[in-house]
Amino acid sequence: MPTNKQSGAARSLPNPKLIVGAAAALAVLAAAMFLLNPPKLHASGSSTTVVSTTKTGLGRVLVNSSGRTLYLFGKDRNGKSACSGQCATFWPPLIAKGKPQVAGGAKASLLGTTKRADGRRQVTYNHHPLYTFVKDKAKGQTKGEGLSAFGSKWYAVSPAGAKVLPRPAGNGIPQNNGGDHDSDNNGGPSDGDGNI
Repeated sequence: MPTNKQSGAARSLPNPKLIVGAAAALAVLAAAMFLLNPPKLHASGSSTTVVSTTKTGLGRVLVNSSGRTLYLFGKDRNGKSACSGQCATFWPPLIAKGKPQVAGGAKASLLGTTKRADGRRQVTYNHHPLYTFVKDKAKGQTKGEGLSAFGSKWYAVSPAGAKVLPRPAGNGIPQNNGGDHDSDNNGGPSDGDGNI
């Protein structure tokens, strides 16, 4: 009788071939789910570099996916970066992760990359290598605008791919060869300020 109980217990265990087959089927199912719905690698849901636009005190400018202003360097030539070493510490290059993409008012036709001396691919816009500035700590800040450093000037980049020039200070009333001879200018017709 004890022999029959053991053989009954042995018969109630699952077939090892069935277990291996079920495990293989689950592995295939898990792989299929991964391929159809890959996990997001970043909180933004994108592992690619994105160039977008935002409105700032300078007008609409290019920004990276974190909202930091993107700059061009006046010393760069023929789409190649002239900023490395200490320069790249203060003006970090925008490095391409995957194929760069655009959002907002940025134009995909102006987006590209250039190879840096260290072999990394830097994002370009209208053939200008793009950089951020370490003193821009919040979205939309433009503290690097018009600065002269490392042999040339730095400018924010417009959605058209041109440098953004700083807006002149003042009250908007024409100066130097315009106006009505009152205290805010030096000649010409009325400037509309009521002080004819």
